Amino acid sequence: MRMFRALDISGSSLTAHRLWLDAIASNLANANTTRTAEGGPYRRKVPVFAEMLDSASGKEGGTGGVRVMEIVPDDAPPRLVYQPDHPDANAEGYVAFPNVNVVREMTDMLVASRAYEANLAVADSARSMWSGALEIMRG
Repeated sequence: MRMFRALDISGSSLTAHRLWLDAIASNLANANTTRTAEGGPYRRKVPVFAEMLDSASGKEGGTGGVRVMEIVPDDAPPRLVYQPDHPDANAEGYVAFPNVNVVREMTDMLVASRAYEANLAVADSARSMWSGALEIMRG
């Protein structure tokens, strides 16, 4: 139904931004992880967003909004830090630390949380409008 379109779009964005916040939390939690099961340091996770096109435009995909296609590792090189006493140091004494920049992650967290809050406001406004419309129809 077309009247629920705003809620569908807002809901898709809420899901996408929650997944982005989850990736940021994982990045921050592993900012100093030098050894993983895959080998080497942790690699920053980045969500890949895609637009969901409106079916009225002639394309498949839903009602509009955004979705996370996948969460991929960032291909930026690790940070090399000279720590010859570290157990993961190479022959030259350098340790490969994750490619996580804490300042960037905190900035991304602010952006994602503000977008999440904005979409909550959209969903709340849509609910209020529908509630008002129902009251008018009852009256």
